[in-house]
Amino acid sequence: MNQIKLHRVLPFAKRLMAETVLPGETVVDATAGNGNDTLFLAEQVGEAGHVFAFDIQQTALDATKERLGDLNLRVSLILDSHSNVSEYVEGPIGGAMFNLGYLPYSEDLSVITKPETTIQAIHHLLGMLKKGGIIAVSVYDGHEGGKEERDALLSYVKTLHQADVHVIRYELLNQRNNPPFLVAFEKVRDFEEIRTVE
Repeated sequence: MNQIKLHRVLPFAKRLMAETVLPGETVVDATAGNGNDTLFLAEQVGEAGHVFAFDIQQTALDATKERLGDLNLRVSLILDSHSNVSEYVEGPIGGAMFNLGYLPYSEDLSVITKPETTIQAIHHLLGMLKKGGIIAVSVYDGHEGGKEERDALLSYVKTLHQADVHVIRYELLNQRNNPPFLVAFEKVRDFEEIRTVE
């Protein structure tokens, strides 16, 4: 009998992506950061796939390029806001990942993801996402501005029509020091324009 394992948030996000992203697909790392998710996604899509990795800090893209090593050929590193994803990426995409907050180990922790750009990016990506695809958003709310972004994201989620998108919130409740939680979107119906509910 298989045991159910409660993964921590980031491994659970990767598990969801590994179960839905296929070799050869296009995927998006909306917050390249230090390149961990970009590398993971590049490994998932293989030589025939492609990853678009966004960040507004050149230091993040430099760190990501270094982490990728020989896998650079299947990754486009884009110095721009993820809210502009539709200017660079054409659907369908197999999935997307976000890590909200700030760049770990950065000298300037005031550079953070913003509610309006995060929601705009998710909205665009949902339109591009394949049916059955996942957008995994790891939410960190312990920093200045984090609670506002969290609340805006959760309010946005409630506007999405349940026949179009299923959304879960996954978190470990007994962790200390503002641990992240995951918001995962699964596209359950083919659409390009998202219906909303009041």
